[in-house]
Amino acid sequence: MERGTTLFLKVTVFLMGLPILALCIFGLPAIMKEATEAWPDYWVYPVITAMYLSAIPFYIALYQAFKLLGYIDRNQAFSELSVTALKNIKFCGIAISILYAAAEPFLFFIADVDDAPGLIVIGLVVIFASLVIAVFAAVLQKLLKNAIDIKSENDLTI
Repeated sequence: MERGTTLFLKVTVFLMGLPILALCIFGLPAIMKEATEAWPDYWVYPVITAMYLSAIPFYIALYQAFKLLGYIDRNQAFSELSVTALKNIKFCGIAISILYAAAEPFLFFIADVDDAPGLIVIGLVVIFASLVIAVFAAVLQKLLKNAIDIKSENDLTI
């Protein structure tokens, strides 16, 4: 892969983190302030907490993707380091799904009071999108592991 392509992808990975950082700094406090006035606290705080906590695996996954692109730059794409990075991305996707699945019952109560079923759908979209990313990373991890095994077999037979 050309260096320019991986540089573009690295910039894209970096830019993916900026909106989430802005949401954590500016958006979620504003949402929490407004939401605590409209609904009981015990419904809002778990949802906001899940949103803040999901930023941690999100940034870990972005960092792992950044590292993976670095391995590609250094021609180490077919290495155990890449398999480990994909494994970490998989676990981060699963963690985000679990956090939002735990917050979904509270979103249900908020949506029921506010008569906004779209709120439940948004939560489900996040859950399933992160699960799709986790499954995709797991498939790539398995394929890469098989390719490494085949490569090491070929190296031993020569």
